[in-house]
Amino acid sequence: MSSAILTPEEHVLPTLEGDGSRRWLTPTVSAGGYWRRRRVVGYGLIALFVALPFVSINGKPAVLLDIVARRFVLFGATFLPTDTLLLALLMLCVFLGVFLATALFGRVWCGWGCPQTVYMEFVYRPIERFFDQTGGRGGKPSKKLAGWRRAARYATYLVVSFALANVFLAYFVGVERLATWMQTSPVANPSSFAVMAVMTGLMMFDFCFFREQLCLVACPYGRFQSVLLDRVSLIVGYDARRGDPRGKKSKKRAADLPVLGDCVDCRACVRTCPTGIDIRDGLQLECIHCTQCVDACDAIMTRLGRPTGLIRYASQAELDGETGRFLRPRTVLYPTALVLVASVLATLVVTQKSFDVTLLRNFGHPYIVADDGTVKNSVRVKIQNRADSAGSYGFAFTDAEGTPIDGLSIEDGSDGLTVPPVGLETTALLVAVEPRLFTRPWLDVRLTVEADDGDRRTIPYRLLGPMGAAARPVGHENSSPLSEEG
Repeated sequence: MSSAILTPEEHVLPTLEGDGSRRWLTPTVSAGGYWRRRRVVGYGLIALFVALPFVSINGKPAVLLDIVARRFVLFGATFLPTDTLLLALLMLCVFLGVFLATALFGRVWCGWGCPQTVYMEFVYRPIERFFDQTGGRGGKPSKKLAGWRRAARYATYLVVSFALANVFLAYFVGVERLATWMQTSPVANPSSFAVMAVMTGLMMFDFCFFREQLCLVACPYGRFQSVLLDRVSLIVGYDARRGDPRGKKSKKRAADLPVLGDCVDCRACVRTCPTGIDIRDGLQLECIHCTQCVDACDAIMTRLGRPTGLIRYASQAELDGETGRFLRPRTVLYPTALVLVASVLATLVVTQKSFDVTLLRNFGHPYIVADDGTVKNSVRVKIQNRADSAGSYGFAFTDAEGTPIDGLSIEDGSDGLTVPPVGLETTALLVAVEPRLFTRPWLDVRLTVEADDGDRRTIPYRLLGPMGAAARPVGHENSSPLSEEG
């Protein structure tokens, strides 16, 4: 009795047989309307993926994720490690966009835009069907595959994976550097060659072996759908009210005619599913909303002269005969938050200067008083040049109104600073202040840093010193905070 309880009726999981062995999926192709639209979108995304590293915007790559140089270029905008706020806002926009798309259209990303689905269904599976001689119909081969066909199939997989790995690498190193590496020996660039080889191996493992298990086991998106979806979100679903009870109608069983639903239990929706599920079992985390079951069922319904849409895009509320509301809290809050965050991000990017400035106190004493009574502060200035060309920067201290301060001068560092393209340099300014300016133990000033291209930044700073007549010489005449090592 215990063995009967533990024995599954069919398979345990979509890719796991009852005996624990791997269930290899060879889905059939249902070339309906959704399939044709997905194919156009899929090949368009592949073309975009391949072409994007070669596109330049404002003299910069459209996308460059240079991790080694810690520089990220996205559609003409350069992000540096100091842009924590910008990067956080960008990621927040991405997440809010995913939340909004899921609340409105379900897992449209998984079925229509995810690279795993796009490359699996429109690159690797067509190659597999070509060598398996299953043409455009898909499914299991009708006869055992010859050894040379199997070898040729994996050789083609290797070539495609190698090409995609190089395109992927171009996003991180740029097409110019990648072209140079490809023309030299792997020995000259062992690390880059190792990255490319590892990426090729990972793609071979994923698309040749792991396949749909990435969606079923590794990707967390399916598990998130329980909180990202609601009953009014658009999903791919089976209309059980119309289709059940399932079964084939027969003239010999006239009594069954008013009982059976429109589903003839042909299992076409199951055979065409790339993740191996039965959509008639309801909403499942394995469903990627690829609409292959919709095309398969519509073809059967058309052949039988019945209305299409037994499996269709709908909401759970609609499938249960309820009325849904388009306007609901999440469809109002998500776009509102997305617009606000995107507006802040766009404003910060548009108003961004060509360089960043950070002011720090130098090591050692906060200030010194020279023998002549002059109060001297040492200020460290760090300049991050964001431009792709070298920049020269000059310094000037003013009061809150922008007026030069009489009795304040820059003794060391007044010649300015030159910073290489997308570089970071630090200099020290020795600021001499007459003691009469210190009516309090500090003096609030503003440091204006002006680039040679006319761009400027003004940063408030507080100089420290004694108060008025209390200033007394401290230390030796040749004492300078610039000499402190810290």
